[in-house]
Amino acid sequence: MSPEGSHKDYAERLVRMANQISRFFAHGGEAKAAAAIADHLKQFWDPRMRSAIVAHVAAGGGGLDPFALKAVRSLGETPATGTGGVKP
Repeated sequence: MSPEGSHKDYAERLVRMANQISRFFAHGGEAKAAAAIADHLKQFWDPRMRSAIVAHVAAGGGGLDPFALKAVRSLGETPATGTGGVKP
C-alpha cells in the first residue's frame, strides 16, 4: 500500500468515526452538537487523531457532515494554543 493510500484510508476512518459521533449528538441541535462533538474529540481522541482530522478539514474536509465539520473547525480555533491543543 502506498503512503498516500494509507493516509487516505486513515482519513476516511477518522471521517467515518467523526460522523458517527456527530449522529449521536445531533439531537441537541447544531450549536450543542458541535460543542459536544468537539468535547468528545478532545477527551477521547489521541492528539495524532485530532491533528489528522484538523489537517483533513484544512484540506477541504470532504465527507464530514456539517456538525462534525463545525466541531473539527472549532478544534483548530482554540484561542489558548491556536491549534486546538494539537501540534500542527
